[in-house]
Amino acid sequence: MPLVSNHAQRTKLFQDLFRNYSGTAFAIRSADGWYWSSSQIDPPGCILVIKSTAAWRTLLENPTQRTLGEAFIDGDLDVEGDLFSIFPAIQHLLQQPGSFRYRILRTLWQSSTSLARCLRYGRQHSMARDRASISYHYDLPADFYRTWLGPTLAYSCAYFREPTECLECAQTNKLELICRKLGLRPNERFLDIGCGWGSLLLHAASRYGSKAYGITLSQEQAAVAAQRIAHAQLEDKCTVELRDYRTISDLPARFDKIASVGMFEHVGLKNLREYFNIALRMLSPGGLLLNHGIARSAAWALTPSKDSFMDEYVFPGGELATLGEVLEIAESVGFEVRDVENLRSHYEQTLRLWVDNLRKNARMVLDTVSERTYRVWLLYMAGSAYAFQQGNIELYQVLLARQPGQEIPALATREAWYQRWTTSASKAAIW
Repeated sequence: MPLVSNHAQRTKLFQDLFRNYSGTAFAIRSADGWYWSSSQIDPPGCILVIKSTAAWRTLLENPTQRTLGEAFIDGDLDVEGDLFSIFPAIQHLLQQPGSFRYRILRTLWQSSTSLARCLRYGRQHSMARDRASISYHYDLPADFYRTWLGPTLAYSCAYFREPTECLECAQTNKLELICRKLGLRPNERFLDIGCGWGSLLLHAASRYGSKAYGITLSQEQAAVAAQRIAHAQLEDKCTVELRDYRTISDLPARFDKIASVGMFEHVGLKNLREYFNIALRMLSPGGLLLNHGIARSAAWALTPSKDSFMDEYVFPGGELATLGEVLEIAESVGFEVRDVENLRSHYEQTLRLWVDNLRKNARMVLDTVSERTYRVWLLYMAGSAYAFQQGNIELYQVLLARQPGQEIPALATREAWYQRWTTSASKAAIW
């Protein structure tokens, strides 16, 4: 039986819980027919459906990011209507005072989980553990990603020159913008740290004539990237290799330009200095690094979430620095900060389009992964869109120069970066 079986008691309980709630109107419906709405005036943006006693227990006794996320991916909780509109209500619920007993239980659970991971994979952000974390997230069938990423296979924040641009065009815009900021030229040696399925490598080689070398820890990504390179007949310009960024210092040659796109979040706070030191050593004199990565807002970083759904089910070991921490460490190892751009709103829009694609293509997605995996990704991306909307997390492109004080004419203004390019040229980047 549910913890509160009397319908009138439930109604009073939720009226008290959400007495000062000011977010988007929502409703709750349980399997026994009980219904409650947060507003008597506005129609609900969504309905939270409680399907089991276990879901009631989670909602009333121990609501955390992880427990609520698990109830969703197990199908005990569901959302009808606009999935994005449930997050203000969840945030309000998580901010309510919790019992001391459950805070102790959560602390014990986190400690035991961390110990188990350490015993299985090694210490946090060791090479073995990072390989396991990357494999967990990225070594799903490539067809799963294609159904919602689209033909660019670009898995990071897109760049929308117009609010109505399609995802495919916006992702190509992002690849072009990165290459322009780096000022790529023919035959320059270009390194992509965490190259994914090879989209930026292909763009740099086909449009700019660069000699592009990419590294990834995902076997599936490396295999797909190699296939795309062969299909585009760019084997003379592009190479992809399974390699940890901490071993690139073993390479005999240096690079003129380096990009790191959507990989930075996996580095770990304690490894940031080593990460930037390695990148600095791998650049030729006058070289540039474009770091495209997610950062926490400084205010949100003061109160990191506990019992994280993301850490358990999506990005094991992922850690976010603040922009201030990133810039301070980069400068301290010898980089000069030449440009910083915040694409937070672009990432929110990107994630909303990915969620739309996941839902529209659910049948195809479920041909490649389980329903539980589908629901994990649906919740992760919708929740991330809400976090970007709230400004809790942000996406920064940080352009760094190897030699402070050196004159680089291409960096004198931003004007050339944003000059429009033709749609036909953009389409050339799709393989």
